[in-house]
Amino acid sequence: GAVFVFPGQGAQSARMAAGLVGRTPVFDARLAECQRALAPYLDVDLVSVLTGDDESWLARVEVVQPVLWAVGMALAAVWQHAGVAPVAVVGHSQGEIGAACVAGILSLEDAAKAVALRSRALTVLRGTGTMASVDLSADAVAARLSAFPGVGVAAVNGPSTVVVSGPPQPVADLVEACQAEGVRARLIPVDYASHSAAVQEVAEQLRADLADVSPQQGHTRLVSTLTGDWVDPASMTADYWYDNLRQTVRFDPAVRVAVAAGHTTFVEISPHPVLAMPVTAILDDTGATGHTLGSLRRGDDDATRLLTNLATAHAIGLP
Repeated sequence: GAVFVFPGQGAQSARMAAGLVGRTPVFDARLAECQRALAPYLDVDLVSVLTGDDESWLARVEVVQPVLWAVGMALAAVWQHAGVAPVAVVGHSQGEIGAACVAGILSLEDAAKAVALRSRALTVLRGTGTMASVDLSADAVAARLSAFPGVGVAAVNGPSTVVVSGPPQPVADLVEACQAEGVRARLIPVDYASHSAAVQEVAEQLRADLADVSPQQGHTRLVSTLTGDWVDPASMTADYWYDNLRQTVRFDPAVRVAVAAGHTTFVEISPHPVLAMPVTAILDDTGATGHTLGSLRRGDDDATRLLTNLATAHAIGLP
C-alpha cells in the first residue's frame, strides 16, 4: 500500500490544478465540498482562484494555505477513486491537517476550520520573521545556530535538508554564511517564522479558535510530524494544532517510522512535489527499496500528469 504525504506551504503556484477543474468530476466534487466547509472563515471562490489570472492571492498566507488544503483534499479523492487507498498518512506542518482529514481523524468541517484559522493567526506575525532551507544535517545546522540569535530549526525534512526560522536578519546572515562555505541555502519567500518562539504570540488565539475541534478515531494510521511517531488520534485537539505550528516539524523521523513499519511507497498529494526528494533521500539512507510518486507538477498540472503518475502507481503494483 501507499503512504499519502501532504506537504505544507511551498507547493502553491498560479493556476495550480487548473487543468483538472471542470474536467475531473471527483476533483470538482471534493473541491466544492471544501468550498462549503471553508465558507464560514474565508470569502474566496476556489475555482476562480485556481483558474483565474489574478495572482494576488499568492501573497496572502490566509488564502494560500486553505487553497492548498482544498487542492490536497481533492487530489486525495482522485487517488482514492482510482483505487489507491492510503495504508498510512503523514503531513508536513499545515499538511498534517489534510492528512488527519483523509485519515478520518478530523471531519472536513474541523479540518477547514483548523487550516483557515491557523493561517489567519499567521497574519499577526507578518513582517516579524522569515524561514530558510539549508542542505545540511540537523546536527550540522544545530552546531551553527549559536552564532545566529533567535534562529531555530523549524523542520527536519531529510538526512540533509533542514528548514530554519527566526528574525529576518539573523536568518539571512545564516544563509549567507552557509553559501560562503559552499553549502546550498536559500531564503523561503515568507515574512513570518512558523515553528519558532514567535508563534507563542498567537497561542491563546489559536487555542480558543480551535477549542471545539473534536478528533475521531479515524480509519487510517497517521505518523505525527510533531512527535515523529504514530499518533493517538484523541490527542489531535486544539493544543495539538497549536503545537503543530509552534514546534519543529519532525518529517524525517516520521517517514522513518513509516519505512520501519514496512511502508516504502509514498504518494505526495500536492500540486507540486516538494517532499519527494527528501523522502527518496530517507529511503536511500535507510537502505529501503521504495518509490515516491507525485500528483501534479508546477506548470504541468493537467490530467495527463496525474494519469502518468497513476499509471506509474499501477506499474509498481499499487491497486
